[in-house]
Amino acid sequence: MELVIHTEDLTKSYGPRRGIVDVNLDVSAGEIFGFLGPNGSGKTTTIRTLLDLMRPTSGKAYLFGLDSHRDSVSIRGRVGNLPGEFNLDDRLTGEQLIGFFGRLRGVEDLAYAHTLAERLDLDLTSPMRQLSRGNRQKVGLVQALFHRPPLVILDEPTSGLDPLVQEEFHAVLHEVAAEGGTIFFSSHVLSEVEHLCDRVGIVREGRLVAVETTESLLTKRVRHMTITFARPVEGEPFAALSGVSDVRIVGATLSLSLTDGLDQVVKLAARHSVVDMELPRASLEEVFFTYYGDETQSGEGSSTTGGAP
Repeated sequence: MELVIHTEDLTKSYGPRRGIVDVNLDVSAGEIFGFLGPNGSGKTTTIRTLLDLMRPTSGKAYLFGLDSHRDSVSIRGRVGNLPGEFNLDDRLTGEQLIGFFGRLRGVEDLAYAHTLAERLDLDLTSPMRQLSRGNRQKVGLVQALFHRPPLVILDEPTSGLDPLVQEEFHAVLHEVAAEGGTIFFSSHVLSEVEHLCDRVGIVREGRLVAVETTESLLTKRVRHMTITFARPVEGEPFAALSGVSDVRIVGATLSLSLTDGLDQVVKLAARHSVVDMELPRASLEEVFFTYYGDETQSGEGSSTTGGAP
């Protein structure tokens, strides 16, 4: 498939502090790609470097096969962007702001902008200074999407939105992807990424530590299994199996954590009378913590990671 985003060892340093390090990433046309990590992990730095809002220390970034720096003017005409902090002249109304962006982009017909505003329950007639944080965010979303760009890059797009608006916004993104558009968005909202994205990239301390389909991530990590037997069983034979840990028994119910060897567990359980068995799919939150553990508590700019945004 056509690559819309391609990076080669993309690196950005802030003097002695790291930003991002050797990021190699491919995102294809029509894909919804989630860029996942806590504050300070390098998500915003990656986005700013892709958009040529800052120059890389080393490495390259290409959008639509074009060099992100040399061809930045051509690229920006094909990209819709919502930065992490969307701040514009607060004396203008949403209508005036969208009109301004329309003139910049050569878009005269703003019908789609009004459709988006209606779907997101946004009043475009109020000055920005009178809008709540959530409604300001809606204006930002409309300006990123109204010209139907082939690539939409969003930094924490649902920040400040209520759940019903988030659901409608997700529907809009699915429609954009169905029409061949590409969505690249950063988030620390794990449930959002899990239900929306085709693939996920996990960034840790400026490095891209995993890029996989959402389904692959959810099926390959630690799973928690519960088996209820007709009568109590011994836990030791289960604990001895490869890939099994945290075996616990309460009455006739056995629980365990599983990274591999499901077939062995089922065969061993079948030697007894099984009343019930539960094996829920791992959540993205569980997957995420296999990469981060307790480090997500450190936050942006902490001394633990020494990271930039």
